[in-house]
Parts: sequence; C-alpha cells; structure tokens
Amino acid sequence: MNRTNALKTVLITGCSSGYGRETARYFHAQGWNVIATMRSPHGEVLPRSERLRVVALDVTKPESIAAALDAAGPVDVVVNNAGIGVVGVFEATPMPTVRDVFETNTFGVMAVTHAVLPQFRARRSGVVVNVTSSVTLAPMPLAAVYTGSKMAIEGFTASLAFELEPFNVFVKLVEPGYCPSTRFTANGGQRMEGLVPEAYATFARPIFAAFARPAQVTRESDVAEAVWLAANDTSGRLRFPAGPDAVALAQSL
Repeated sequence: MNRTNALKTVLITGCSSGYGRETARYFHAQGWNVIATMRSPHGEVLPRSERLRVVALDVTKPESIAAALDAAGPVDVVVNNAGIGVVGVFEATPMPTVRDVFETNTFGVMAVTHAVLPQFRARRSGVVVNVTSSVTLAPMPLAAVYTGSKMAIEGFTASLAFELEPFNVFVKLVEPGYCPSTRFTANGGQRMEGLVPEAYATFARPIFAAFARPAQVTRESDVAEAVWLAANDTSGRLRFPAGPDAVALAQSL
C-alpha cells in the first residue's frame, strides 16, 4: 500500500504512565497506528489492538533507540515525551543527578530525534513533537535543574525547525502545565530525597504549600489533545501550551 493512503503511525516515548499513556490512547482513538514505547514494557496499561504495539525503548541508550525504530518501521510522527523530574535546591542537588536529568530530558530527546530524521528527510515528510513544560514559560522556584533540561529542548526545537522546513519535516513544542495526577513526584521520589536542606527550609515551605493548592491544573487529556494538534498542525505554529494554567502563562508573555 502506498504510504499516502496508509494509516498514519506515531511513535511515542514514555508511555508507561501519565502524558505518554494518555497520548497513546488518544492517537489510537483517532484511528492511528501507535508504537507505544517504555523502558520496561507492560501492555496492560494500554488498549489491546492490532493498531497498537508496545516496544521497549530507553532513550538514554543508543542501541535501544536503534532497536525500537527498527521494530517500529516507518513512522509519520515521533513524540518525545519520556522525561524525569526533580524538585529541590540546586546547591543540594548532586551533579550526577543533574546529569541524569539532562541525559533523559535533553540528550534523550536529541538522540531519538537524531535517529529518526534520516527517514523523515528521505521521505520529505514527518513531524517531531517535543514535550517540555510550562516551567519554560515562567521561572519556577526549586526547579532549576528540571527547567534547564527543558529550556535546552525549547531552543533546540526552535532552531531545528528552520533546517528541516526545506524537507517538509516539522518540529513542534508542547508545554504542559502542572499536572498533579501524573507520577512526576512518585517517579522522582528517591532522586529528590534530601534536596531541601535546613538552610532553605523557610524559603521552600510556602512554595510546597502553593504546590498543594494550585489555582489551575493540567490534565493528562489536555496534553494528549495538544500533542494531537501539534502533530497535525499545518499553520507553522511552533508552541502549544497544554492545560489552562500553561495557556494562561503563555498568554501573559
């Protein structure tokens, strides 16, 4: 079958929970073929379907990226969603932890993008959607490392868009707001232990209290819908804030 008449295929990283899982479900519901990737595959979190495959992928390992893309075959859209979080005082954050965050959130996104671009360029078709965060829209305390890792992808994506446009390949940004229903805190619990030393306790206390009482929150479905819009956008738009809090921040800039 000619690919212009075939169902479109999306490959999404980080599908074991949160945004990735909801985005995989959303694209599947729209009739797409979905390659849902995760470090430790377990298919029970997603619908059973001949249009949905779960594939192992660790974005920090080049051999894992190559194997996943080989298993996936030709894809039309790649969603770089896999990421890890860290909240805490920079002074108290060990440099190995800083490097771990950048290895996944920054270099992992770049590595997956680097690996998929040859097929997009050769086919003169394809979209890369990079999921960052609303921390790139306004400074947030106790998030210097996480913000740095996501800001790097904002700059990377904006620049990359220029060099790929002549090949009809597009790169987009989705910027989710604060979504307390994800496993962001649980997944980063061990990594974040001891990152608020006593000297910073007075500063940190009201910030954590504010986190517990957000005025607006983002839902996983908000992010899935924004990724869908970004993947199908033909207007040349680069940034897609996701969730009412992120949208409000973006509009205030």
